[in-house]
Amino acid sequence: MAMEIPLLAVRDVSYHLADKMLLAPLSFTLQQHEIVWLTGASGSGKTTLLKILASLLSPTTGTIALRGEESTTLKPETWRRQVSYCFQTPQLFGESVYDNLAFPWLIRQQRPEKQALRASLAQLNLDPEILGQPITDLSGGERQRVALLRNLQFPPAVLLLDEVTSALDKENKAQVKQLIRQTAQQQPMSVLWISHDSQEIDNGSRIISLTRMDAAQ
Repeated sequence: MAMEIPLLAVRDVSYHLADKMLLAPLSFTLQQHEIVWLTGASGSGKTTLLKILASLLSPTTGTIALRGEESTTLKPETWRRQVSYCFQTPQLFGESVYDNLAFPWLIRQQRPEKQALRASLAQLNLDPEILGQPITDLSGGERQRVALLRNLQFPPAVLLLDEVTSALDKENKAQVKQLIRQTAQQQPMSVLWISHDSQEIDNGSRIISLTRMDAAQ
């Protein structure tokens, strides 16, 4: 019986900057519908790993493959549509909430559906009427949720989350987690999620724990 090809396969990936190793060689796989938590002390390479997976950094060693196709065979913009990175510090652009939520539609040459955009805002306890609001008027928690919803307008194959609930209260953290879990169940998607909040991590979940290189020596 043929072995199932993983959705994402990471093989011996490491990252060096000058003579300093920022990420020790690491191998793992992700399957569809799987949510995997990434933990470890500050400086262990968690964010570096997500940036490598998102094609924002090139690994020093190793390979990354999506459904068996190596990242080096695809254009970065093609890869990033399938492996989407949501930063810890929200990276919003343009002038309004609409500009951000409409962007994934426009790059796919589709007309944004305002009703769908408003419905997505309501999913994370955001007033649908903020669609036209300037991004400069948003709180930190609102910015985090808008950035996440932008990534979910067209769910990617792999969603990379870097402490995306750090500015949220308990209720809104729960809503974000519910939306991510629901999307991962309904779509052929997997999630790799950095979190320092032990209460956020589901019991029995798969956890990848990174160790600082200086601590391991």
